Amino acid sequence: MNRTLIVLALVALALPAAAASGDAEVGKKKSTVCATCHGANGVSVSPEFPNLAGQYPDYIETALKHYKNGKRKNPIMSVQAANLTPKDMMDLAAYFSSQQALQVKH
Repeated sequence: MNRTLIVLALVALALPAAAASGDAEVGKKKSTVCATCHGANGVSVSPEFPNLAGQYPDYIETALKHYKNGKRKNPIMSVQAANLTPKDMMDLAAYFSSQQALQVKH
């Protein structure tokens, strides 16, 4: 009985985490507009725009939420984030975080 309760509790705790993660494949499809500045795989085309490849997904998701709600100010990103749903943000975060970050040769 106790073992069953423990297993059920662990499953219940794991479900929100699984439900809160984005889909990288879906995010890739949604990222085409991002490629103009941030590159197709999240490696920026210019030093003026940040690289998104390899960033932590929660950082990307939070940044997008903050552009949407006005906590972060950028005229380009505010417009881009305006129509994103929470699921869109999770999917984009999953995609860019799964990409290879820019490597520096030593």
